[in-house]
Amino acid sequence: MGFIIGLSAGLFGGLVGLGGAALMIPMMVGWLKLTQYKAHGTSLVALVFTGLVGASVYAFHGRVDVIAALLLSVIAMWPARLGAQYSYRLPEWRLKWCFGLFQIVMAALLLLKPYLSPLIAAPAPGWFNVTVLLMTGVTTGFISGLLGVGGGAIMVAAMVILVGYDQHIAQGTSLLAMVPAGIIGAYTHRRLGNVEASLLGGLIPGIILGSLTGGALAQFLPEMALRTIFAMVLVWMGARFMMKKRPPVSE
Repeated sequence: MGFIIGLSAGLFGGLVGLGGAALMIPMMVGWLKLTQYKAHGTSLVALVFTGLVGASVYAFHGRVDVIAALLLSVIAMWPARLGAQYSYRLPEWRLKWCFGLFQIVMAALLLLKPYLSPLIAAPAPGWFNVTVLLMTGVTTGFISGLLGVGGGAIMVAAMVILVGYDQHIAQGTSLLAMVPAGIIGAYTHRRLGNVEASLLGGLIPGIILGSLTGGALAQFLPEMALRTIFAMVLVWMGARFMMKKRPPVSE
């Protein structure tokens, strides 16, 4: 089962330039009955492999900006640790609600991507682009640790709208940038006991194969249809998590 989850998450992650946690976490919670905490921690471990393999495919086609990835990732390491620590203090129902909201926001960003180009202004000064990348890294690092995701949707949107990157380059760069923050977040979750090590033997090979396949397909297939399907899945899953009711307070 871990292999199937990893394969599915890697395939979708490679296709749209995300980590795949949006599928991986609901599958681990729904199918394997993991707690939200363990699902988040385990997904971060697999996320590292999604980023490495997916970014390698994009880099092979010349669609990764290594300097931008370094700026995003270096600044994201510390917030990723804080996010992982904070997630452990949240009630599980609230963590599920936050994750559901994140999925719906991510779906909206994916669907809006084709319409973002007219918002891109003339090329900005270098210092502005660096500032945008650093601020984006702080935000996505915290989200990565908190929700067990790579934050690729936010990174891609910021690079496309504010920096003016090509869509494919933004996706490839985000995959590479999420690796260091994923490592820090995964290490923190492991120390907190939130990593299901027994799943990794199947999850990681599935992630690698899925990321290779998805990254390769992304170079040739139309993006809009893929984004629409993925966004529909995200909205459905996100709505399910957000509808989880707060448990009654025991007296």
